[in-house]
Amino acid sequence: MPESHSVGHKTPKNRAGFQPHGRNPGGTRPGSRPSGEVVQDEQGEVRDWQGKTGRFTTAKKQSARLPQTPSLQDGGSHACALARRGRACNLVAQRPPLQSTDDAFIDARTITIGAEIAGRITEVAVTDNQPVQAGSVLLRIDDSDYQAALKQADAGVAAAQAEIVDVAAQIKAQDAKIDQAQRQAAQAEAALDFAKAEDQRNRALLARGTATEQQAQQAASTLRQDQAALASAEANVISAKSQVSVLQAQAKSAEAKLEQAKATQDQARTALSRTSIIAPIAGRATSISAAKGTYAQPGQVLMMFVPDQVWVEANFKETQLDLMRPEQPVDIGIDAYPEKTFRGHVDSIQAGSGTAFSLLPAENATGNYVKVVQRMPVKIVFDKPPDVLLGPGMSVVPTVKVR
Repeated sequence: MPESHSVGHKTPKNRAGFQPHGRNPGGTRPGSRPSGEVVQDEQGEVRDWQGKTGRFTTAKKQSARLPQTPSLQDGGSHACALARRGRACNLVAQRPPLQSTDDAFIDARTITIGAEIAGRITEVAVTDNQPVQAGSVLLRIDDSDYQAALKQADAGVAAAQAEIVDVAAQIKAQDAKIDQAQRQAAQAEAALDFAKAEDQRNRALLARGTATEQQAQQAASTLRQDQAALASAEANVISAKSQVSVLQAQAKSAEAKLEQAKATQDQARTALSRTSIIAPIAGRATSISAAKGTYAQPGQVLMMFVPDQVWVEANFKETQLDLMRPEQPVDIGIDAYPEKTFRGHVDSIQAGSGTAFSLLPAENATGNYVKVVQRMPVKIVFDKPPDVLLGPGMSVVPTVKVR
């Protein structure tokens, strides 16, 4: 079977035909082509499709090869355009309306399902190749240690919150102490003002001889006592205010402890949630290596997961891509379902050949270069989800309608 070929409609004798679909040697499924259809393979050999027998027979010798490109006078299905600015006139061979290849396979973004935490597996909830919906539990890991860690984290959060409440109460009490100290300072200041007035009055009376020396000394002593009392009251106010600063620093520290405790709590809650491994999207679980009772390590692969969303990765020859564009319709034949034809369209053409992105790309600057037609991966998507079971690696024969 040729790896790639071009397909067209029935044409008169000595006109270019089309290549086989690639489903069976030399053509598609029996009965899918009209009798007498002409097919050209990669070697240029022309064969006729016998609809009754479902076989190809070699055409007559005189038509075994398709004609070469005709001359300018030949016309027909070839175009000759006079280039601008004096350029030469070129012959453009008509391209076949269909491009096909059997170097194509079903592809999907398979997901590796692994453990994110350490623990003993207590349940494997799926079997090999079982379809599951998004959010379904695939397996469970023993969560007793993680439950305890979460309770401890919850207690840490509660303790940090209690500390914040306690510090806030202390700050409130200290504010009351400051108010009391300020009132005492105000009283001391008033007493001092009165003592100053009494001292001045007694000094004046003593100078006029209407007051005794003892009365003047008593007034001076009271003044000094009130001055000391005011200084003490003001010192108490300063001390009370400085204590508030200390308590405010403790409050900030308690808030930081609370944030740390909450982070630990979130960490513990996340670890607990990871004891249940769930399906990220709808698909099928396969290659299950997990077993109940085994100990899972973080990063250990436990199973593979194949999403329901699949597409076709077709490796066309670079010589088949000149007319291929995104959104062109595609008929998709799948070897596993020979009686079905699926519809799709070209999604994109890879920006480089397959060898350009290989692990060991070809080194052509060695002096031993042999030109080989390169393969270009083309992504083909289904127009609607297939109603059959598909998986990565299944053989496909896509036929792109390039015209």
